[in-house]
Amino acid sequence: MASSASGFEVHANNLLEKTDIIASATHALEPLVDPYPGNGEESSHGALSIISLLQKQLQAEAAESWQLACLPRPWQTPATEISTEPINRIMHGLPSITVPSPVLAGARPQLPEVYFSVYADQEVETVPPTSCIASSIFRDSLVDTINTLDYNRNATAKFLIDLDCYFSPETFIKRATPFDRLREVEEGKSTWKPEDVAVDAVFSQLLQLPVPDHKLVYYHAVLTESCKIAPAAIAPSLGRAIRYLYRNVDVMDLELEYRFMDWFCHHLSNFGFTWKWTEWVDDVELPIVKPKKAFIVGALEKEIRLSFAQRIRGTLPEPYQALISEAKEKDTPDFKYDSDQTPYATQGREILRLLRSKAPDSDVQHHLSSIENEASSHGVTDPLVPSTDAYMTAICFIGSKSLSHVLSCIERCKERLLALGPRSEAARRQIITSVMEYWKEKPGIGVNVVDKLLNYTILTPASVVDWALVDNIGRGMILTQAHTYEVVASTVHKVTNRVRQIVIARNAPGLPAEQVATLDATLEKERGQMQELFSTIEDALVGVATGIVDGMAESSNQDTDGEALLRAWGERWLRVFKRKIAVEEAWIREMLTSQRQEVMDGLQEVGLGDEVANGNGVAAEQLDPSHSLADPVEVEVY
Repeated sequence: MASSASGFEVHANNLLEKTDIIASATHALEPLVDPYPGNGEESSHGALSIISLLQKQLQAEAAESWQLACLPRPWQTPATEISTEPINRIMHGLPSITVPSPVLAGARPQLPEVYFSVYADQEVETVPPTSCIASSIFRDSLVDTINTLDYNRNATAKFLIDLDCYFSPETFIKRATPFDRLREVEEGKSTWKPEDVAVDAVFSQLLQLPVPDHKLVYYHAVLTESCKIAPAAIAPSLGRAIRYLYRNVDVMDLELEYRFMDWFCHHLSNFGFTWKWTEWVDDVELPIVKPKKAFIVGALEKEIRLSFAQRIRGTLPEPYQALISEAKEKDTPDFKYDSDQTPYATQGREILRLLRSKAPDSDVQHHLSSIENEASSHGVTDPLVPSTDAYMTAICFIGSKSLSHVLSCIERCKERLLALGPRSEAARRQIITSVMEYWKEKPGIGVNVVDKLLNYTILTPASVVDWALVDNIGRGMILTQAHTYEVVASTVHKVTNRVRQIVIARNAPGLPAEQVATLDATLEKERGQMQELFSTIEDALVGVATGIVDGMAESSNQDTDGEALLRAWGERWLRVFKRKIAVEEAWIREMLTSQRQEVMDGLQEVGLGDEVANGNGVAAEQLDPSHSLADPVEVEVY
């Protein structure tokens, strides 16, 4: 419509009439990808589906005779600016285009895509409003650039900075124009800032639900490079984006909040950890159940992981100092068995000495048995729990110098740790308790150690989820901690990724029937375990969200506001993991269905398609290996 050709307006209008009924229908799963669900708070944001938004924009543009003012039209250049020298034009033949039938849905058919912007509520318009077709044109071209050039963040950043070079001259205001000066722009002139439009596009991908197209660190790197290339333009834009996202933390989807937190801390680490923390100083006094206070605490923990406590303390105003205790400044946490007040202190010190000297396992066993005997005499239900605590705490203390140290120690003690789980589930979960208790001042390190123990299969995904959301759920306070979400989400990712790998392996062409049958059995087992894991998570979170967990039920009349906030945390967590299971089940069904379709197409080519369709000639089990694996999943939006 923006080309020099004419006569296409009628065709375009006819197409819009045909697409209106589809584009205007609300997708049933749209609430699952709403970036601002409210979380019990009033939210002024409404999820705008990309499809319905584009339909309205095109209809508005059609009513204006398809102006498409942002697109350049070089053929309309005044004659005085055109060179009169003759040009030898070469005509090139274009190949014919064959549209496949049926057209594949693409990589993201399960959930709808919504329009996301971090500059939505400014007093002066710095990005096109969602009613304008320019917002979709800019976003589409920038997203294509970002996703196509993922192998070169520097080139991507350069293209983003030069955005205004590719559209009509009057589309944008001059680069790096201060926000305050936009109020002085005369009426009728554009106030759209090219850097805001570029940053907005990157955040739309970084904070895309259910999953981004690339690893999150790629979007981090693009924003960092853009800031380095044009600091005067990009830095103020990023500052306003950060403030907007922080203002909306209370109503933001929990997964997006933690993505924002990760980027925020990573970005600050590239620029000396400097930020105007004084702007948020009033929120420091809030209780931890308030999302903004939880965000601040979680962000400082992540900053410490990227640096060290003393340096981060030096970047903070006085009111924040109490959030970084002196214990966080210790490189090596204290070994609790050094104190004689700790139960089994003597045996704990001996276990540490023997592990340090790499003594035979039989020597260590003597002291572990001593702890177990003493615990039994004191009436401890599972004597393996205190002995496991002493053993794992000693491993953490020895490995506290670095991750490589703790991995080396775990490797040496792996056989004993592996043997604990089959003997006692409580002892297996005590491993997690010991790790997180030892690293309680630096929980990020504890999360890393737990992740490695999962890789060694010393821990199981079920044990991690049970530890976090069953053993320690309490009234739901653990849900406010960023590291709790991190350990549960990373554990779930390992499980879902395992299932996906099996599905991909099963769909590999040319596999013999025996191998397909083996993979089918493995898939059914792993998928069942995945569903059980999600069921455990949901059961635990429903208890918090509805206020029926023991501690909450007992105190509901004492702190109404606090209990309501804890229930909101349960709802936020529940929404995230319901979305995750919905995505995984949809992906599995799609992959199994597409593989079966490929088999049917292949049989059709050799003339067996009709026989198969009629149930003749080939066993159904051979053609539909997903028979018991592709059952529909019901998705309930909490």
